[in-house]
Amino acid sequence: MYLDFVTVCWDQIANQAAKVHYMSGGRLKVPIVFRTNLGATRRSAAQHSQSLHAWVSHVPGLKVVLPSTPYDTKGLLKTALRDDNPVVFFEDKLNYQVKGPVPEGEYTIPFGVADIKRAGTDITIIATSSMVDVALQAAKILEQVGISVEVVDPRTTYPLDKQAIIDSVKKTSRAIVVDEGYERYGVTAEIASVIADGAFYYLDAPVKRMGAMDVPVPFSPALEDLTVPTPESVAAMAKMLCGRV
Repeated sequence: MYLDFVTVCWDQIANQAAKVHYMSGGRLKVPIVFRTNLGATRRSAAQHSQSLHAWVSHVPGLKVVLPSTPYDTKGLLKTALRDDNPVVFFEDKLNYQVKGPVPEGEYTIPFGVADIKRAGTDITIIATSSMVDVALQAAKILEQVGISVEVVDPRTTYPLDKQAIIDSVKKTSRAIVVDEGYERYGVTAEIASVIADGAFYYLDAPVKRMGAMDVPVPFSPALEDLTVPTPESVAAMAKMLCGRV
């Protein structure tokens, strides 16, 4: 029910499901989908608010999905259900209240294909899960001061669409990676490394990372709201990179 308690079944996920296909020489399949939620700012305190998707993204043999819209959720979940490999499917708590168009007809979204949620020319914001909406809100703020933002949603952290990220940064020459997981040793570091490897000579400014503060998530609303990126903090970082401070 909560990602925070994934450790209760961590051996089954990371040491059994993720490995049995390889250990059996490809004879055994594990067509299972693990659904769980993540995310802070729901006043659920330290043990019900973490975003620990970097844990499973680190394990070979697991596919990791983080949809940000109702449309993506349906398409990606159908793909997950048809996969012969174990898939960990993360749903942000804040996204449960989001409404959007979802076709009634059959469709799937392939893993490892990022989506450009907003096209832009001045700076790329790569964002995951609920941070996609934060990035889009930041883009609206920045539009008012003449900064054009491209928002890239990887949709899956493994497989990761490295080329889409690199292509976007090559176009804009600046990048911020926004993720609700803890910043240290996290998803933002992995994506920043992809940019450094693939688009280094196109960069006009350092790649910046924005993640959760390095503390257990507080229960106090005033404190909790300070621990994760906001549209205002992302916009401020973008202004700095674009020399608009």
